[in-house]
Amino acid sequence: MRNRSNLGHLFLAISVMVALTACVTEKPVPAQALRLYAMNCGSIEVLDVSVFHPGIGKDERKMLTDSCYLVVHPNGSLLWDTGLPDGLVQVPEGKTVYNIFTMRVTKTLAAQLLEIGQGPETVGYLGISHMHGDHAGNVGLFPRATLLIQEEEYDAAFGPDAGKFGFDPALYASLRSNPVRKLKADHDVFGDGTVIIKRTLGHTPGHQALYIKLPKTGNILLSGDLVHFTDNWTHKRVPGFNFDKERSLKTMQEVEEFLKANNATLWIQHDLEQNSGIRHAPAYYE
Repeated sequence: MRNRSNLGHLFLAISVMVALTACVTEKPVPAQALRLYAMNCGSIEVLDVSVFHPGIGKDERKMLTDSCYLVVHPNGSLLWDTGLPDGLVQVPEGKTVYNIFTMRVTKTLAAQLLEIGQGPETVGYLGISHMHGDHAGNVGLFPRATLLIQEEEYDAAFGPDAGKFGFDPALYASLRSNPVRKLKADHDVFGDGTVIIKRTLGHTPGHQALYIKLPKTGNILLSGDLVHFTDNWTHKRVPGFNFDKERSLKTMQEVEEFLKANNATLWIQHDLEQNSGIRHAPAYYE
């Protein structure tokens, strides 16, 4: 979330506790139609919300959620973001960094996947909106999944100046062994127009969002960190720690036009209030 280079060190220390042995082999639930599962991948208490909109709300507190999503398609599955490290479940009081963010996990991502018969080993594609630690905290659970990532994000995350972008390669070192597909444009994951990764640059060099066309529910765009909560979306406010403010504003305008043109709903992944009205796994959308 924040462009702080050593934030990743905290996630690395915690992620050592992640129980990879939770990846028990189970048969996935056969998918006859497209399904979307929403999962709770942690919470973040913000002690000074002005970090998200400079000059507004100094020292005010705000609670954010941290969301992950599983897309189950007749031709495979895609996990979108992996949340805070599962190891935080062992720290019920949470971990506070920079006296601004207190991060907690009450139920592991691995456990939530197993509950719906989709253990980590069944995930074929791994889509990470961007490589900050609250979105990439559990990538080590998916060593065989093909990583789908914008080329700019990959180059920044694995380049010599990763820390400049708030990344810590040690946190996601396992991804070096994953199959990877570097993207330079929007990407149709299953080739039928139902699940599309969209380039939404600005928050980080290669930030991306996920567009899903659900036959019964309608069209949904999962935000990544395009925006963190509804007020910033409404007023088009950009956090001071974004990689490129002007690109962020342009992207928000483009996404607003895209949502209108496609009659789509924006699901803001960190918005606790919006998220409270969304059904979570084992329930699903189709």
